[in-house]
Amino acid sequence: MLNLERLRTLDALARHGSVSGAADGLHVTTSAVSQQMSKLEREVGQRLLARNGRGVRLTDAGRLLADHAARILSQVELAQSDIEAQRGEVVGEVRLAAFPTAARGLFPAALTTLRADHPELTLRTTELEPEAGIRAVLRGDVDLAVVLDWSNKRLPVPGGLTKAELLDDAPDIAMPAGHPLADRAEVGLEDFADDDWVSWPEGEFCHDWLMFTLRSKGIEPRIAHLAGEHHTQLALIAAGFGVCVAPRLGRGPVPEGLRLVPVRQTMRRHVHAVWRTDADRRPSIRAAVSALRAAGRALHEPAPAGAPDGSGGRADLS
Repeated sequence: MLNLERLRTLDALARHGSVSGAADGLHVTTSAVSQQMSKLEREVGQRLLARNGRGVRLTDAGRLLADHAARILSQVELAQSDIEAQRGEVVGEVRLAAFPTAARGLFPAALTTLRADHPELTLRTTELEPEAGIRAVLRGDVDLAVVLDWSNKRLPVPGGLTKAELLDDAPDIAMPAGHPLADRAEVGLEDFADDDWVSWPEGEFCHDWLMFTLRSKGIEPRIAHLAGEHHTQLALIAAGFGVCVAPRLGRGPVPEGLRLVPVRQTMRRHVHAVWRTDADRRPSIRAAVSALRAAGRALHEPAPAGAPDGSGGRADLS
């Protein structure tokens, strides 16, 4: 009889390509991965791993069993989803990932709702950029990821995943208060052809989007500074070091000395939740999507009279 946890370890090895990667994905030690694989090899009576330089690779038998393991684990997830759906109770554990501004802008409200409505549900969260979030869902490291794309640049979603829209996020352009365009009611990206830009790190989806969008307008962007955190980007802008795209989701208070002006084109970040289709019937997934959508809707509601908007004068998400 094949042991399910050992098959899960083999599947993680096949997906991650290394013992250390499998250990990180399974949240165990590398020695635990090696022990599980040794036991699995004894169970099947064949070598499943072979040395490959300083690492390991799957043997032919290992790849064959790994293919079966992926199908078996998928069926187990379907069975768990069906059992949860039949019970109709939101219980167990759900692991959520989101890109940083969504984690900041959506998770506090959504998790509060889930904890109040479903006290037997255990919640775990982490921050991951969109492409990494999708990979984590595919690997089974998280159950649901909040990801984004733009109206002019879509994020591919592989087969086997289900996607649900959560909200649209309208961006502004952040510039120093003394910038010649700071008093405009709205601006276009092409208005900043001669400005230095503060962008996300190279290789991130939003950085690639910015380069693609500016170049499509005939502008070769001058990227002067790279920063992953929006608060760092805005601090650089306030100090006079260029301009940046400043989405509104999760923005929070902004520093003195800068101006946020809406972009006049119909340009939106689309924020989605993605999860494995095998888990589609899990009540916990449905509850999480519902809570995230409610948190997104609340961002569109006007703030109470006299409440600070935290955006430097432009807080609405319309």
